[in-house]
Amino acid sequence: MAIQVTDVAAKRIRMLMAKQGLAEGGLRVGVKGGGCSGLTYTFAWETQARAGDEIIEGPENTKVFVDKKSLIYLNNTVLDYDSSLMSKGFIFQNPNAKGTCGCGTSFTL
Repeated sequence: MAIQVTDVAAKRIRMLMAKQGLAEGGLRVGVKGGGCSGLTYTFAWETQARAGDEIIEGPENTKVFVDKKSLIYLNNTVLDYDSSLMSKGFIFQNPNAKGTCGCGTSFTL
C-alpha cells in the first residue's frame, strides 16, 4: 500500500467529514514545493477522486486521495493524527524524508 492510514487518523477523518457535512468523499493529501525544508504537505476535503488519483481505503471506510506526482514522495508513508496539546493535527511518518522542519509540515528528500 502506498499510504497507510492509522485507526486514529481514520476516526478523525470521519469526524471532520461529518463536521464539514460531507457524507461522501475523503481527505486529499499531497506535496508541493515550499516550506522551510523545501517540500510541504497539503490537505483538502474532496467529495470525489480526480482522474488519475490513487485512492487509499483506510479503516472505517475512509478514503484518502493522492495525485500521482505526490505519491512519489509519499510512498510507504503512514498518515496518523496527533491529539497532544502541543501539536494537534494530521502527521506523516514519511520514510522518504531525509529531514523535516521543527513544525513537521515540511520536509526534504
